[in-house]
Amino acid sequence: MEKLQAMATQVRRDIVRMVHGVQSGHPGGSLGCADFLAALYFKHMNIQTDFKMDGIGEDIFFLSNGHISPVFYSVLSRIGYFDKAELASFRKLNTRLQGHPTTHEHLPGVRMASGSLGQGLSVACGAALTKKMNKDASIVYTLHGDGELQEGQNWEAIMYASAKNVDNLIATVDLNGQQIDGSTTDVLNMGNVKAKFEAFDWDVLEITEGNNIDAIIKGMEEAKSRTGKGKPVCVLLHTVMGNGVDFMMHTHAWHGKAPNDEQLAIGLA
Repeated sequence: MEKLQAMATQVRRDIVRMVHGVQSGHPGGSLGCADFLAALYFKHMNIQTDFKMDGIGEDIFFLSNGHISPVFYSVLSRIGYFDKAELASFRKLNTRLQGHPTTHEHLPGVRMASGSLGQGLSVACGAALTKKMNKDASIVYTLHGDGELQEGQNWEAIMYASAKNVDNLIATVDLNGQQIDGSTTDVLNMGNVKAKFEAFDWDVLEITEGNNIDAIIKGMEEAKSRTGKGKPVCVLLHTVMGNGVDFMMHTHAWHGKAPNDEQLAIGLA
């Protein structure tokens, strides 16, 4: 647990440095999901660092809310998909680490272009059904923002996944209550998200301490134990936007804002 927590802390350092370096990007949601992605990649998922796009025989992950690419790139580099020195090229012209993940740059670890919100679950359904057809027992994982659920395509995919018994799929929703223009309640209140997924016939569980490594691992193991039983699984992950950098926490102001030199130093400290 100490090693995983140390990795999550290092990932947070990467995030603020990357966004500061180009004065562009999305630190808030990235910081909030650092613990989750560190636990997922370094402990929970069965993956190979010799990256192959087809993902045969291994768990695969799709980042649907692609604007939190800083946390994604950091984790991919530190698990060994590419040299961590490449993180310094974040969002710069003609580099592989664009603001939203792309596939034409052939960056190891990235299997879909994302950032046009709402599309990840549709892709994941296709990948999960392919695994079932190929008798591949591995699991497909996704991560979504709570504000992203305001996109209608999500609900088509949510309906499809349960109707077609896509039970090798675990979709996690980052419930931090913030989006670019304010709180999700103020922008477009989604009400009871758990009840909505259950109404679409998903198996739903919650991780109330979404920035606690131990709680994340226990929650994801529970989610995995519920796969293969006829229903897709949804994990509602309660996180704090900007977690780990005190002045970025609990506010939408740092959804897509870069720290200046002084703020970077404070954040790293």
